[in-house]
Amino acid sequence: MPNRLAQETSPYLLQHADNPVDWWPWSAEAFEEARRRDVPVLLSVGYSSCHWCHVMAHESFEDEATAGLVNEHFVAVKVDREERPDVDAVYMEAVQAATGQGGWPMTVFLTPDAEPFYFGTYFPPEPRHGMPSFSDVLDGVARAWTERREEVSQVAAKIVEDLSARSLAYGGDGVPGDEELAQALLGLTREYDAQDGGFGGAPKFPPSMVLEFLLRHHARTGSEGALQMAADTCEAMARGGIYDQLGGGFARYSVDRAWVVPHFEKMLYDNALLCRVYAHLWRVTGSDLARRVALETADFMVRELRTPEGGFASALDADSDDGTGKHVEGAYYAWTPAQLEAVLGAEDARHAARYFGVTEEGTFEEGASVLQLPQDGSFADADRVASIRQRLLAARDERPRPGRDDKIVAAWNGLAVAALAETGALLDRPDLIERATEAADLLVRVHLDDGARLTRTSKDGRAGGNTGVLEDYADVAEGFLALASVTGEGVWLEFAGFLLDIVLDRFTAEGGALYDTAHDAEQLIRRPQDPTDNATPSGWTAAAGALLSYAAHTGSEAHRTAAERALGVVKALGPRAPRFIGWGLAVAEALRDGPREVAVVGAPDDEGFRALRRTALHAATPGAVLAAGLPDGEEFPLLRDRPLVDGRAAAYVCRHFVCDAPATDPELLARKLGR
Repeated sequence: MPNRLAQETSPYLLQHADNPVDWWPWSAEAFEEARRRDVPVLLSVGYSSCHWCHVMAHESFEDEATAGLVNEHFVAVKVDREERPDVDAVYMEAVQAATGQGGWPMTVFLTPDAEPFYFGTYFPPEPRHGMPSFSDVLDGVARAWTERREEVSQVAAKIVEDLSARSLAYGGDGVPGDEELAQALLGLTREYDAQDGGFGGAPKFPPSMVLEFLLRHHARTGSEGALQMAADTCEAMARGGIYDQLGGGFARYSVDRAWVVPHFEKMLYDNALLCRVYAHLWRVTGSDLARRVALETADFMVRELRTPEGGFASALDADSDDGTGKHVEGAYYAWTPAQLEAVLGAEDARHAARYFGVTEEGTFEEGASVLQLPQDGSFADADRVASIRQRLLAARDERPRPGRDDKIVAAWNGLAVAALAETGALLDRPDLIERATEAADLLVRVHLDDGARLTRTSKDGRAGGNTGVLEDYADVAEGFLALASVTGEGVWLEFAGFLLDIVLDRFTAEGGALYDTAHDAEQLIRRPQDPTDNATPSGWTAAAGALLSYAAHTGSEAHRTAAERALGVVKALGPRAPRFIGWGLAVAEALRDGPREVAVVGAPDDEGFRALRRTALHAATPGAVLAAGLPDGEEFPLLRDRPLVDGRAAAYVCRHFVCDAPATDPELLARKLGR
């Protein structure tokens, strides 16, 4: 008999709809039920492609005896962290404060007033590795609730009080200047892994937002050290096992510091961010590797994640059937020498093993290897490698595929729109711009209501029941702004404006700080607010970037002021923790450069107009905005009062409230957009 989750749209919740646990979705009714029964709430938070979430579900939530304990003593609430990042953030903060660590699955016990009093992550079915069994935890919490209620209530009240007392060290007056940005670069240099690229040790995550900062810092200052760190990290990741050498696209992270063995889940947000990074790296360096990886990653998103409605699914699982009915992490991606030989024959298998670093002992588990490009490949025949790739990919397509989380997350689709639009424009792939436009259309049709309020998720063209958070408004606006510059269609600028007006009205506090939830959103035990990046840009700094770009397009003083005030936190945190506020540093680079406002006027079919527009798109100028269209066109404010020059297409470049003389020659425009 399915439980209440059968009515949900989240693939993660639907995975638990047939559990014997009597799950509730997060709702006021669930907490009312806990009050009525006078029992605590078991809150379990995870997401569809989380390996250990699946393990705990199989071991405990599918087990009749364990489910009986849960149902007798608790109201069980299941949350998809990707649908409710606000709920996740609030209770994860409590878990980390209490235990010093966090992660998913997250297991929290709450009073019927939603106050947390006991925390954990994964619990095994039997005691192991110093962890109690889940059944023992359930028994202990139930006894504490029954026998020591006053103590439990005091603990819960103290936790909520401590969380409420935490105030963000806001940056105060002023925006990050050259000194703070130089200190941030120095801090990154100290943490840089000169041997393997990236920052810190294992596990190692793709530092997408930091890479954008490094590329922008190089573009503005000429710092060769910044460019070298970005380029070397991008090459190391692209040659490593974290990158899918056959099908394109990046896994979530590397379990080792050398990028060899990934955690195999593939997330939309990682691939959108990295696709954009590699396109931007190509724009600066002309690297063939960067071009190939940008296009392969874009093609991966379109091929593997695009939904019938035109949006992009959230993730592919790490696990898949290994051919015996057992779900194993990485089974879809890893190869043994024998498997290579079965597909390629002996001679080509030896060549492939050398090229992709497949060894007899293996680099992964049970003698299997994750494909890499450990050498420069100069020994390889390009046609032969292409044939090998094609045959291996075809053979892999016959394997059981990893599961796909088909829900559309507004923020992540906004990132994908920006990446595909810019990659398509830079690398002459108009089909990618079309896919970006279709995803943007879906966001408008399904996620945006008549008041320009965003719904966070949808599935199968049906909007979910959760309101958008700050990152949704910011990242969708970012996608729309990128699409406006690439397509010359001003309607996307208008839609971005609608979203950013809501950011100003409903997410902004006095002094310019930003909250992750709207003023009128559901009130949790604490209103979440975090300016630091996680796997994606923080909503706070993503909003600052979109506000700054919109202000450059429109001249809006309110939006520029809001962006500058929001960047005060980057002034405070950038020099101290640059790895964790990379997108804020990237936005600060745009602000230091202007950002430049570029208007290109002319007839769309005029070659001079197209050459100027292409030059503007290919400029690495940090955060520059581009409006292209007819002279005095109505599509963009930047086109007003911009005439042709002697009947020729012209480009106008302004920044810091000062404009250069118009340029009709692409080489002159390129110089104006240089340092």
